[in-house]
Amino acid sequence: MSRTATDVFLDHLECAQRGDIVADIERNFSPACTLLTSYGVFRGHEGVKAAAALLDQQIGKTEYHYRTQMIDGELAFLEWSAESSRARIDDGADSYLIRNGRIEAMTIHYTVQSKTE
Repeated sequence: MSRTATDVFLDHLECAQRGDIVADIERNFSPACTLLTSYGVFRGHEGVKAAAALLDQQIGKTEYHYRTQMIDGELAFLEWSAESSRARIDDGADSYLIRNGRIEAMTIHYTVQSKTE
């Protein structure tokens, strides 16, 4: 039985909170997924790993605060923020296309505010 968009979306958020990118990719992302981000286009599982590594470089391990979560059919939307000792993000906004139990496409926007500036 295929997982619903809600199942995939919530599992993705839980994996992100734990920093478990391996499980997240395995369970939730299509091998042919596309991520359109503030920092470029990322494709496939390697692209998801690269986008996650970039975010980790920018802010480090931290807890994410999920402000808005919406799901309508195959579409999902998330507003989020995060803060670490080196940076903060107040304007995270992601949208998702979830089809056949996997994230097929995602848009990701966030602005990093460095605490060292």
